[in-house]
Amino acid sequence: MSYNKIILFDGDCNFCNKSINFIIKRDSKNLFKFARLQGVIGKSLLNQHNLKSDLSSLILIDNKKVYDKSSAVLNILKSLGSFYALLYLFIFVPKPLRDFLYSLFAKYRYKFWGSSDFCLLPSLEISKKFLD
Repeated sequence: MSYNKIILFDGDCNFCNKSINFIIKRDSKNLFKFARLQGVIGKSLLNQHNLKSDLSSLILIDNKKVYDKSSAVLNILKSLGSFYALLYLFIFVPKPLRDFLYSLFAKYRYKFWGSSDFCLLPSLEISKKFLD
């Protein structure tokens, strides 16, 4: 696969799906492709990068670099540009603190936003952004 930026996400998480829709709407440069952590391609990419399957973490594969948790979110926001790039300043908050807050949020995401047993069918143009 020769995509520069691939986001791996929990495809059963409603909040995660809303986050992916948020990114798609703001990805005017078409920088990102997406794969579900539960999908064949997502699992293959995890193996390829020697990562364990952790549904509580968003993962960004940016060329050969891999980011998870808060670092993934901040690098995605930086890539979106505009106001969102300013949020990258949170990178100066120590990673253990950022990841603690990320993990705390991730722990309760199903409780507040629920989960989905089915996948919404995206439009043809949007479906091209998904690898599986």
